Amino acid sequence: MGDVLAGIHATWELESDALVIRFERGIRTPRLFQALRERRVPYEALASATLAPGRRGTVVLHAVPRPGADPLMEAAAGQLKEACDPYRLALPADREALAARWRDELASVVPADPADRLDTGFLVAPPQGPLSFKAYDGKASFDGSSEVAFRWSSTMATSEKWKTGDQSFRVRELSGVEWRSPDSPGGFLRLLPRGGGVRPERPDHDPASVVFGLGYGPVHDSLPFAAAVLSAIRAKDRTPVPAGARGAAHGDPGAVAERIRHLGELYQAGLVTDEEFAAKKTELLAEL
Repeated sequence: MGDVLAGIHATWELESDALVIRFERGIRTPRLFQALRERRVPYEALASATLAPGRRGTVVLHAVPRPGADPLMEAAAGQLKEACDPYRLALPADREALAARWRDELASVVPADPADRLDTGFLVAPPQGPLSFKAYDGKASFDGSSEVAFRWSSTMATSEKWKTGDQSFRVRELSGVEWRSPDSPGGFLRLLPRGGGVRPERPDHDPASVVFGLGYGPVHDSLPFAAAVLSAIRAKDRTPVPAGARGAAHGDPGAVAERIRHLGELYQAGLVTDEEFAAKKTELLAEL
C-alpha cells in the first residue's frame, strides 16, 4: 500500500500486512510514545477503525485493537489516558476528509474473523524496551525471556520486603502481571505466580511487587516492561508439549485438572475472556 499519514506526535503507514506506527521524539511528545518508538500492528490484530472529533480543533483517528492482541494494551487494562493511547492519531480538523479515507481503508483490511489468542498468542510484538526501571522501593529488571528480578532500596523498601531479600522470578513460574498506573495513587507492578496461594494484600508488603511513588516508576518505563514480561509468559504457555507427553496426559484426570487449574489462573489474571474460558474448559473436560 505504502500510504503515509502524518499526525500529531506520530506517523502512520499502511504496509501490505500491517499498520506501522512511528512516534516522534520531541519535548511535547508523550514519554510513553518516545519509549515505544515504533509499533508494527498486523491487520489481524485490529477490530475496527473509528473517527471522532478531538480537542482544540482536531479529529482523532482510532485503530481499535482486538482484545488480547497486544501485550501493551493488555497490561494497561484500560488505564491509559487518551492522549497516551498509541492507537489514537490526532490530526487538524481541516484534514478530516483525509482521516475519513484512512478510517475506511483501515476498515477494509481488518479481517472479518477474529484471531483465537488462546492458540496464537499475542499478535503484536511487545515493545523493544526498556527492560528495567526504577520504582519507589526498588529496581525491576528483566532479561527479556526467562527471569525477572527485583532489587530492593535500602531506604524505601518496607521491612517486610527487606527481610525477604532481593527477589528473582522465573517466567515459567508466573501466570500474569498486574499493573496499576503510576498516574494514580497506589500504583504498582505485581507478578502473579502460578498456583496463587496466600499473599500480602498490600503491594508494599508483597515481595512479588514493586510500588510506584511520586517521581518513580513512570508509565513510559513500567508499562513496556510489564508488556514484555506478559508476552514472555504467554510465549512460555505456548511452548509445544512433546508428543509422548501429550499422549500420556490425554485422559489422565490429574493432568486435565492441572490444565484446568492453569486455565483458571489465566482467566483470573484477565488474560482469557469469559467465552474463551468456557470453550477451553469444555474442550479439556471432553478429554476425560
